[in-house]
Formats: sequence, C-alpha cells, structure tokens
Amino acid sequence: MVYCINHLCTKRHNSDEVENCTACGTPLLINNRIRLIRPLRPLEKEIESNTEVFEVEDIAPVWGKKPRIRVMKILKWNEPKYVELMRREVKVLTNLAHPCIPKVAVSDYFTYTLPNPPLQLHCLVMEKIEGENLEQWVETYGKISQNTALDWMLQLLEIVEHVHRTGYFHRDIKPTNIIHQPDGRLALVDYGAVRGITQTYLVKVAASGQDAITGGGSGHEITAIGSVGYSAPEQINGQALPQSDFYAIGRTFVYLLTGIPILDLPTDRITGRLKWRHKATQVSKPVADFIDELINPFPGLRPQTTEVIRQRIEKLPWDTKVHEILKSKVFRVGKCGVIVLAIAGCGFLSRPGIANYFISKGEKLERANDTPNAEGSFDIARKIYPPSNVSIARFYFDKGSRNLDNPGLAKKYYELAVKYNSQEASAYNNLAAMCQLLGDVKCVKSSYERQFALEPNNWEGHYGLGNFYESQSQYNLAQKEYQTAIQKSEQAIPAIAALARLKNKAKDYNAAAELAKQGLKKTQNQELQASLYKDLGWAMFQQNKLNQAQQYLEKATNLDTERTDAFCLLYQVEEAMNKKDDARTSLEVCMLGKSSLPEVFIWRQELLERILNR
Repeated sequence: MVYCINHLCTKRHNSDEVENCTACGTPLLINNRIRLIRPLRPLEKEIESNTEVFEVEDIAPVWGKKPRIRVMKILKWNEPKYVELMRREVKVLTNLAHPCIPKVAVSDYFTYTLPNPPLQLHCLVMEKIEGENLEQWVETYGKISQNTALDWMLQLLEIVEHVHRTGYFHRDIKPTNIIHQPDGRLALVDYGAVRGITQTYLVKVAASGQDAITGGGSGHEITAIGSVGYSAPEQINGQALPQSDFYAIGRTFVYLLTGIPILDLPTDRITGRLKWRHKATQVSKPVADFIDELINPFPGLRPQTTEVIRQRIEKLPWDTKVHEILKSKVFRVGKCGVIVLAIAGCGFLSRPGIANYFISKGEKLERANDTPNAEGSFDIARKIYPPSNVSIARFYFDKGSRNLDNPGLAKKYYELAVKYNSQEASAYNNLAAMCQLLGDVKCVKSSYERQFALEPNNWEGHYGLGNFYESQSQYNLAQKEYQTAIQKSEQAIPAIAALARLKNKAKDYNAAAELAKQGLKKTQNQELQASLYKDLGWAMFQQNKLNQAQQYLEKATNLDTERTDAFCLLYQVEEAMNKKDDARTSLEVCMLGKSSLPEVFIWRQELLERILNR
C-alpha cells in the first residue's frame, strides 16, 4: 500500500500499482525517489500537528539497485517559523555524527509542491532506526526495573552529552522520541525542536526576564517549544536551557519506572513536586532522590552538567546497596564486648592487634554510614592502644578528602580526624576550607589559628585565610594574608597571583604588573602562568597599552582555554582595537564560560547592557 502525501486528501491510501492518488490525483512517487509506505503516527491524531512522519521507500540512485526503507518528516504548512525549525533540524542532523542519532545528508532535505491545491511541502528524509519507542515498550512489557533504568539513563546521557558538546540542546526528550533498538541500545530521534547553545540565544534568555513568553516585552522572540508533561517550566516560558534536557530525562524515567502517564500522576499542592514514588516501589531512595533532583522546578537546583549526572549515576548502585544494608541490619558494637574480653585475656602483648580489630570494625561501620557505632568502635581501639589514634585520624582524613564535593560531610570527617589526632596540621587546613564553603566563619578562623600554632611557617594556611577574607570582601585583611604567605615561602605563587588580582581590582595597576612579572619568573605551572599573564594583561589594558595587553591575554588563553576572565578582558581589548571578528569570538567564550569570579559577573552584566542598548 502507498500513501498520498497530500494531507488534505480525503482518501490517502492507494494500491501499490497506482501511480497517482485515486482520490486527489497527487503523484505517489515524490521527487522521482520517495514512496510513502505507512504513517508512523496515526493520521487521525495529526490534525493539530504541523508535521507528519512516514516510513518510506527511497529509491535514490545513491543506494544502488536496492531501495532503502527510511523515515520522512513532512511539514504540512509553509509557515516561516516552522520552515526555520526544519532547516535547523537538517543542519543539526548533518553535524551530529553519532550511531544512535538518525543520519541525514544535505540532499535529503527538499521541497515538493502539491498540484492541487498548490501548496509547498518541506520534506526531510532520514535514516530509519529500527525498534520501538519507550512508550510502546512500556505498553508491551510494563514498567522497568531500577537496574534497567540506570543502564538506560547512562545510554541516553551519552547521546545528550554528544548533542550538548556539539553545541545544541534537544528540547523535546520524551519516551516517544527514544527508540529501544533490537540490540538493546537506545537512540534519540526527532530533532525538530533542537536549539543551538549560542551567545546570542543566551543573551535573549537573559534579557527576557523571569516572565518571558514568546513575543514578550523584551523585544526578543524566544520560542516556547516542547511537550506537555516533559518540558521544564523555564522551557514552557520560552527560556529553555541545557539543564531543561535534564528535567525531561528525569520526567521520562518517572514514566518508565511507574508505567503511568506523567499527566496522570498527582502533584503536591504545596511544593508543586510530582508525587510518583508510591507507584515505583522497585526504586531505592537514593535513585528516587536523584530523579527528583533532575525534575526540580528550578534549573539552578538540578545537576548542571552531563559529567556531574554521569558521576552520580555511576555512584547510585553503591548508594543503593548501603541504603539496603542500613534498612535490613543495624550494626551494634556492643555485640563485640564478649570478643573484647576473650581477646584481652590473651595478655597485654596483644593490645595492638585488638586495637587494629576495632579500627577495622569501625571502618566497616563507617562505610555503612553508621557513624555513631563506628566512633564507639574507634573509642574502644584508642582505649586499648592509644597509638592507634593516628591510624583512626588518618582514616577520617582520607574519608574527608574523598568527599570534597559534599562540604558538610567532609567537615564532619575532618573534625573527627582532629579529634583523634589534634597534632595533624593538614587536617585543620582542610577543615578550614570546608568551613569556608559552608560559611562557618568561627570554624574557619579557629581552624587556621590551630594550624598556625602547629606550623607557623605554613604559607598555604595564610593563602587559604586570605582567600577566606577575600570571599568576605575584607580586602585589606586578604592582602595582608597573601603578603604573609609570599614572605613565608618561595612556593607561594598562588598567593602572588591572588594579590596581583586584588591590586588590579584596587586600580593599583603598577603593583599588579610587578607582582605578575615576579610570579612568572618563579613558576612553570601553566595554570598559574595563565593567571599571572591575565593579571599582567589586565594591568596593561587599564593603562591603555593595548598591544601589550592583547599579547599577554592571548598567552593566558593559550595556556588555559578555560580562563573565562582572560577572554572577557581580551574581548574588551580587541573591541578597543576595533578587531571585531576576534572580539566576537572572545565575547562568546566570556559569556558562556564557567567562572565564579565576581569581576566576571560584573563584566558580563556590563557587556549585556551594552549589547542590549545598541
């Protein structure tokens, strides 16, 4: 059976031997190569849609004698906005070379004009990815297991990461756009809503404010596009971000794990959060918590990158195992009392062995997140053989160092480390750093005081305290600590770079330049060199020495391509030198690069205001 391409036709299916539609006369061979075999979405449900999707037989000469079965998307109406979206989809698919994304050639996009009525259709032919979409999969097999969810999530994340890395975000991730292939791999299809992650787009989003809707008062049109139930709130308001794709992934897996359509699940009247866990009892609390992070209504509270998401997913099996242990069995140190007495009867010479036993026991309890009982086991060890304190402290120090991404937890471990060994200066240094991240001012100051008491000449502690004072906007105290660090050691290059930066912020450009030159003579570390060249370029720029400023800032960006502040300064220099093409590139990196430096946020705001006021 062959279908007519004319969506206004009253009887579209025809027998194979017919050349023209028997109802409307439209040719059934499109552009001398395409025959529509069957619709991939029910035609009666496509009345409100702008597109139709067919499985087609493609007899283009490039395939040789044997035609290929492919997929064709047809844009029913020649509206400029939708034509632009289809052309963008063509461009994206020709750039996204990935085995789990449909392949498209430039020649696969063409227009076809219907003879009656005369209407131009835009058509895109693409690779047909075999399999069934995940909505069909759930309808056939039911909701998925947790292990399947984690496997599929990693597969989907790998595809989305490729899309983001290429400079786009999908904007329409949902079960019907994910194909489960016969070999078990997932594929992501339908790139009709894709958008480029460009500086221009992000400027529009930033300018549109929190209440932006298509054609809103900002003067910039940002099209709201997506699918109800899966699109993030900011995307519905026309402000989609790369993190909007993470929201859609989370919602997709809620459906896969519950087997219930998203719109049929209730929401909490107070928080607005989706209530789904009671319908997915096979899911552990750590996994459910992670999915709820993905579908947080606020994009800033979701995981921010695909790398962070991957790390979290890979850790979830272990978190789940620990959670199950805690639910099923409570470890009690008290049960070991009889063993203590029995071993103690062997004599005092066995005390180190007994202590080591309880250290080992404490470590196991700690790995199971049973900290109170772990501490009890360690306390027994220290009473039996006090030198074991050092081993216990080292264990907690290592635990803290492995949990730096969780400052609260790391702080707890460092506090335990100094409890068991109050002479460990490095533990106080690390404790101070965690307290700074948590905003615990008293803890920061007392930790550094204890470190300096143990190691008066430790430059790293003074550098850390200077960084703390700087974060508190106490710049005079920060400069004093940086200068102390420099006096303590020739290795205090980070302190030199930090002080040079503060001198620039204080408009003492000569001092900043001298410090930067001093630091450059003492280090071969590329990251530090990049920071120092940046400060030197900053100072030269403010003294209107544009050629020197450009030279130093280019060295900084060449040494460290993620030096966002250097790109922001380089843009300003290149603009002052009227190097428009170079400035445009530097501007894009400045606006899109990662940075937590306050001056970068100030420069970005100034640049946005200048762009929007032009």
